Amino acid sequence: MTSVRHVSSRIGRRVQGVDEQMRYHAIADMTTKSTTAERARVAAEPGMLVLLCIASWLVPGAGHLWMGRRQKGFVFLFALPAMFAIGLLLHGRVFPFELSEPLVALAAAANLAAGAPWIVSRMLDAGAGVVTAASYEYGNTFLIVSGLLNALVVLDAFDIGMGRK
Repeated sequence: MTSVRHVSSRIGRRVQGVDEQMRYHAIADMTTKSTTAERARVAAEPGMLVLLCIASWLVPGAGHLWMGRRQKGFVFLFALPAMFAIGLLLHGRVFPFELSEPLVALAAAANLAAGAPWIVSRMLDAGAGVVTAASYEYGNTFLIVSGLLNALVVLDAFDIGMGRK
């Protein structure tokens, strides 16, 4: 007759063996899977980085598309101009550069960071803003945030170009 202690020790060894096999396979999977850390991290030339940043600012997502990050590039290409357009549709204001009012100047800098949508809205005289509209502040928020997010997209494209990501 087998003792309870003997059976429990055999079961314990089997469980321990299964755990070791699972750990081994997990480590083997980690070494064979491709990660972003394994991508080539070649830094671009300084002149190319300037062009990359200008393209990324002018057309949101263009820098990521240029660097081969298609998924992120297309998301930025559609989401950021859509945010800017929603801000205009909500009667938001594209702020002018008035240095006498610091908060207006900061909002204007954030609008400028949106790139091509800002240029097009200035050329078409869009974004006058309707202060009495119920959605005016929401429109301002969309306009400002789209520009600030585009600034972060430019910095991300720069980091990718430098080989940091």
